[in-house]
Amino acid sequence: MGNITVAVLGASGYSSSIGKKGTSTDITLYDLKKGNATVTFIEATRYPERLAPLFYACSLASKAIVVVDELTAQLGEQLVMLQCCGIQSGYFVLRNYIPKEKIEPLLKGTCLEKFEFIPDDPNQLREKLLTQAAEQTPSESQTGTVPVDHAFNVKGVGVVVLGIVVSGTIHKHAALNVLPYSKTAQVRSIQKHDDESESASTGDRVGLALKNVNIEDLDRGAVLTNDPEIKTSNKLQAQALLVKYWQTPIKDGMVMHIGHWTQFLTAKIEAVSDAEDFRKPNLTLSIDKPLAYHPGDTAVLMYLEGTKLRVAGTILLV
Repeated sequence: MGNITVAVLGASGYSSSIGKKGTSTDITLYDLKKGNATVTFIEATRYPERLAPLFYACSLASKAIVVVDELTAQLGEQLVMLQCCGIQSGYFVLRNYIPKEKIEPLLKGTCLEKFEFIPDDPNQLREKLLTQAAEQTPSESQTGTVPVDHAFNVKGVGVVVLGIVVSGTIHKHAALNVLPYSKTAQVRSIQKHDDESESASTGDRVGLALKNVNIEDLDRGAVLTNDPEIKTSNKLQAQALLVKYWQTPIKDGMVMHIGHWTQFLTAKIEAVSDAEDFRKPNLTLSIDKPLAYHPGDTAVLMYLEGTKLRVAGTILLV
């Protein structure tokens, strides 16, 4: 049994009908628990004025609930972000008499075609997600990775970080590298939805009490890992895949943003080679600080100066 993390988009506060409100900053988290099955809901509180919260919500999630009250440019941007983050499972809740025939053309050819259209029934959603969480199988890996989304000092405990295990397993007392910094932290204790645990596996929402590290080294985007395959680099050469709605070729000198896990970093385009298709350019990017990633991962490429659409596409990290 494990945890499922769900991005809830389109209706601020909708998660309050399903789970209990928890941490709230530019993203707001809600918790749902039944026995050993748990669900974490994330809403992008500061979206649409800021794009980063939408990215964080989608990047951390394995599923999504999209509440549609009307057809807007914001809905389109949310669907593009879900596609770029590779969310392949979720639900559409249609309100205000919007028929699914209005939505289906927007999903054609994307991984969102697999989403299910369901009634606006929080009880049904709650039971569906708890059942799916109960079916999760814990990883047996001895290494794991947790990107940090919140960090703070707790009196009598010390440094505590919140995050989701994106791969492998984190064990109590494990030594973890703090990337991109040259630091090492030790896991003092692990909590999963307020319960003490000896370990946490892929998909689990955790609170880690740490020692041998300062709060200043644990801002959002820091990555805790003992996986030797995780790399860091502040310069990337990567092929991009721009979404079909993106109309402008990427050019030298553009300042864009790269999103991966909880990292949201400024990147300058130093060189572009697009051969015959401007939607598949090869890019050289210089990043304002090192990006941590597993080779083969995909990152989201964004342009904050965009008007109707700020999500440009993805890049393959090698």
